Amino acid sequence: MTAPVQHPMYINGQFVQWQGDKWIDVINPATEEVISRIPDGSAQQAREAIDAAASAQHAWEALPAIERAGWLRKISAGIRERAAAISAMIVAEGGKTQQLAEVEVAFTADYLDYMSEWARRYEGEILQSDRPGENILVFKRALGVTTGILPWNFPFFLIARKLAPALITGNTIVIKPSEFTPNNAIAFAEIVHDIGLPKGVFNLVLGRGETVGQELAGNPKVAMVSMTGSVAAGEKIMAAASKNITKVCLELGGKAPAIVMNDADLDIAVKAVVDSRMINTGQVCNCAERVYVQKGIYDEFITRLSEAFKQVSFGDTAERNDVAMGPLINAAALERVEQKVAQAVKEGARVLTGGKTPEGKGYFYPPTLLVDVRQDMTIMHDETFGPVLPVTTFDTLDEALAMANDSDYGLTSSIYTRDLNTAMKAIKGLKFGETYINREHFEAMQGFHAGWRKSGIGGADGRHGLNEYLQTQMVYLQA
Repeated sequence: MTAPVQHPMYINGQFVQWQGDKWIDVINPATEEVISRIPDGSAQQAREAIDAAASAQHAWEALPAIERAGWLRKISAGIRERAAAISAMIVAEGGKTQQLAEVEVAFTADYLDYMSEWARRYEGEILQSDRPGENILVFKRALGVTTGILPWNFPFFLIARKLAPALITGNTIVIKPSEFTPNNAIAFAEIVHDIGLPKGVFNLVLGRGETVGQELAGNPKVAMVSMTGSVAAGEKIMAAASKNITKVCLELGGKAPAIVMNDADLDIAVKAVVDSRMINTGQVCNCAERVYVQKGIYDEFITRLSEAFKQVSFGDTAERNDVAMGPLINAAALERVEQKVAQAVKEGARVLTGGKTPEGKGYFYPPTLLVDVRQDMTIMHDETFGPVLPVTTFDTLDEALAMANDSDYGLTSSIYTRDLNTAMKAIKGLKFGETYINREHFEAMQGFHAGWRKSGIGGADGRHGLNEYLQTQMVYLQA
C-alpha cells in the first residue's frame, strides 16, 4: 500500500517542507482510511506567514485595483482547469456528494470572478463642509494583513470567501484550512503558485486551531481575523484577538427554524425542508435545524416528510454518484449526533424514521425524523449539525415566531405560505440575519451572509462583505 502523501505549507511564494516530527492524519470519512498527512504546525510557521504577508502588503495595495482583479481572474481560470481533480479531493476528504463538490468548485471560481468585478466599483465619498473652501473626503483603505481560519464543510469555497474580498481591496492574507479537509487547500496553493501571484500575498499554514489558529488571531501584525466555525472556537478567537484590539469577522453556528403555515404549498415546503436539512449530510450552518408546522396540516406534512426522508439515499460518495448524502466528517461528529438523538428520545421525542447507525466502515448516519417534540427539549436549542430534524406544532403565527426566536442563534430562517401579509409579518418578526420565503436555505454571493446573536459578528459576500475588508480614512482639506 502506498504511503499517504505528506503536504507542505505555502509561505512567501514557496512550498515549505515540514521539518517537525508531528503529523496529522487526514481520514476519508467514508472508508476511515488515511489519505494524506499534514504538518502539526506551530505558531512559528504562522508568524513566518504573517511576516511574509506584512512584507508584501504595501506593494500589493499600491497596485491599481483592476490589476489585483486580474490576479483573481487568473486564479479562477486555474480552478476551472483543475475542477475535476479538486472536486474528487473534496469528496475523498469531506464525504461530500460528487454533485455538491462540483457545485462548490464551480461556485468558488464564479465567486472570485464576481469579487474581481468590484475593482472599479468600491468607492469613497465627498462630503459637504461647513467651512468655506474646505473639502471633506472619505477614503476607503485596506486593513493590512488579514487571516482566514476555515471550517471543513465547505473548505474550498471558504478560501475564496475570505481571500477574494481581502485581495481585491489591497489586503494580503494567511489561510489555515481545517485539519480534516486540507487537501483542496494545497491544490489552491498550487494554482496560486503556478500563476505567479506576488510572493507573500497568499500564504497557507497547516496545523491545529489551538496553536496555528491562535497565532493567526493573536499576532499584533494582523489587522483582521475571519473565522468560520463553532461558537466555542469563536470565543477563543475573540479572546486572542482582544489583546491587540484586532478586528474579528465570525460566522458561527446556527439553529435555523422553518415555519410551515396551513396555506403552504406542501410540495414546495417538503422538498425545500429536505433539501435544507440533508445538504452535506446536514453539516451546514444555515441548514434547517427545526420545523414548526401549523396544526391544520401537521398530519399530512409529517406523512409527506417521512416518505421524503425514506427516499434520501446515502453511501460512499466516491464510489456512487446516485446518493443524496455521504458520511459525517469524523467519528466525533457521528458520536455527537447519536448522543443528541438519544437525548431527544430520553426527553420524550419519538423517532419516526432513521435513528440507527448502520454497521460497517464509515461515519454514516441515516436521515432521522423526530416527532412528539416540545420546544423545551435540548434538540430544539443545541445545534445538531447532522441529518436529524425535530418537528413540532403551533396554533398561531405569533406562537411560531416566539418559538423560532427562542434561540441563542440567529443565522437563517424560513417560512412557507401563500399569503403575502403572513410572509411580511414573519419577515418583520423573525430575528435572524437571513429569511427565506418558500425556498431552501442557501445564500447568494451578491447577498450578505451574516448572523445575529451567537451566530456571529460581521459577515460575508456582496458589497457589505467587501466592506468588512476596508477601513475609513477621513481627510479635511482646507483650500
